[in-house]
Amino acid sequence: MSDLTMIRAAAERLKGHARVTPLLNSAFLDEIAGRRVFVKVEALQHTGSFKFRGAWSAVSALSEAERSKGILAFSSGNHAQGVAMAARSHGVPCVIIMPADAPRVKIENTRALGAEVVLYDRDTEDRDAIGARLTVERGMTLVKPFDEPLVIAGQGTCGLEIAAQAAELGVTPQEVLVCCGGGGLTSGIALALEAEMPGVTVRPVEPEFFDDVTRSLATGTIQRNARSSGSLCDAIITPQPGDITFPILQRLCGPGIVVPEDDCLRAMALAWDRLKVVLEPGGAIALAAALFHSEGTSDIVAVASGGNVDRDVFVNALERFG
Repeated sequence: MSDLTMIRAAAERLKGHARVTPLLNSAFLDEIAGRRVFVKVEALQHTGSFKFRGAWSAVSALSEAERSKGILAFSSGNHAQGVAMAARSHGVPCVIIMPADAPRVKIENTRALGAEVVLYDRDTEDRDAIGARLTVERGMTLVKPFDEPLVIAGQGTCGLEIAAQAAELGVTPQEVLVCCGGGGLTSGIALALEAEMPGVTVRPVEPEFFDDVTRSLATGTIQRNARSSGSLCDAIITPQPGDITFPILQRLCGPGIVVPEDDCLRAMALAWDRLKVVLEPGGAIALAAALFHSEGTSDIVAVASGGNVDRDVFVNALERFG
């Protein structure tokens, strides 16, 4: 189980490899939200998302024997790129199982980082089954996207940075809003802030129709999504919360926030206009929640988790809401 000790150890392994991403603020965004909004821009992390943190944390912690067998992962694209880069940096082969409907830029970037990409149909094929088969066939080491303690620990380093940067700015946020798929980033940040920023409430943010974490927290039991595809927020579409992440979310997080796709596109346009930052829909969802779906006047942090967006989706956001 991930804990603060693991997160701090992951932070040590990430030194010199991961970027310390900025915590940005804009008076224009503050005016929209009616409070100060601080944006943790993980879109500026290596490979364009926070996923590099967890990937490096997991791959760097493996023994040489485990790594030498090669690394296997499944991902819609951001975890894929993080694992591919971590594997390449360690000089080991990598296979990534990706949905065929993942954004083209994510598939192309994963291949460019040296990984072999195996595509599957989200609606008719089970990625876990494909992963299990390839693990047996090729003997590779599987690095899960969120339900893995070492990955959670790596994502938790984002929380350590938020606490340190907020302290430097003299900011005491009421809430930290985090995009949430399987819960690796949200649970990691919540574990870090439990120790480093007690009193702050971490809240998961999800797209409409894929609100399994929000419903799971409300009912106290793990809930599944009825659909497996069909959202612009592809980066955070998972069937249900993880068996490891959900108990952490349940213990440490406040209620979830559910955001319509159009608000994600609006947030993308505003991030570009006011921060000059490129975000993907799932990466902008916490900012959308901070701007349009949260109450209160106290300072708030939104984690802008990724920026790997296809050109046509980004242009659409700018044309509609820019």
